[in-house]
Amino acid sequence: MFLPAFYITLPAFLIGAFVLIGATVRILREYERAVVFTLGRFQRVKGPGLVLLFPFVQEMVRVDLRIQVVEIPSQDVISHDNVSMKVDAVLYFNVADPERAIINVQNYLPATNMLAQTTLRAVLGQHELDEMLSERKKLSEDVQAILDSQTETWGIKVSNVEIRTVELTDNMVKAIAKQAEAERDRRAKVIHAEAEFQASQTLVNAAKVLGSVPAAMQLRYLQTLTEIGAEQNSTIIFPMPIDIIKPFLELLDRTNKVTAPNGVIHASREQGAGMAL
Repeated sequence: MFLPAFYITLPAFLIGAFVLIGATVRILREYERAVVFTLGRFQRVKGPGLVLLFPFVQEMVRVDLRIQVVEIPSQDVISHDNVSMKVDAVLYFNVADPERAIINVQNYLPATNMLAQTTLRAVLGQHELDEMLSERKKLSEDVQAILDSQTETWGIKVSNVEIRTVELTDNMVKAIAKQAEAERDRRAKVIHAEAEFQASQTLVNAAKVLGSVPAAMQLRYLQTLTEIGAEQNSTIIFPMPIDIIKPFLELLDRTNKVTAPNGVIHASREQGAGMAL
């Protein structure tokens, strides 16, 4: 009679012991913490390592302290200049205070995700399309700062927010392409005009230098003749600089005055005197 009762009670005792040990002893990893409650009241945060609990009196909630990556689903956003688009992002956060993450919010993971969605729409709606496309990093930092300040009471630390995709309609993509093409044409015309101005300014400076030194003008003339002679031309026209023939013209004028009849000269003087009277 004793042996059958022993064989029946022994398994029940072992099962009860295992259940008691399971309710008493918990092992936490390095990245885990235990928020311990005694009769429903918060006691303290324990871990990592071995954690002992009073069975049926204490309970605990595991909290993962590692950085969690959450994809913010695509959101319909209307920019400040009334452009409709779809924007999605990636959120990086971790639990900084396990006590507040468990007590102050019912479920911190979906709560943080929903708050990130609304904040993303609110922040991007205050900016124009050009800012979203060119200053994406700055906008991500603005969203991260707002989220971090709002989730601080939950014990959540938002480390980073990355705006991943800004999806536009086909008509808006074509309009942006036309705008970019027009901007490139404008820059090309401006660069061409600046080049023409610099070239003309350089020519003016060169003309001033050549005009100040007559010998330099003659050397330039000879260089031009050399360049013309190097080409295969059937007809060559030699321009005669006025600086070269000017001495000959002055000499010819003096010779005409000396060899001219005196009567002609006197007549011209008398006509000049008469006109003066």
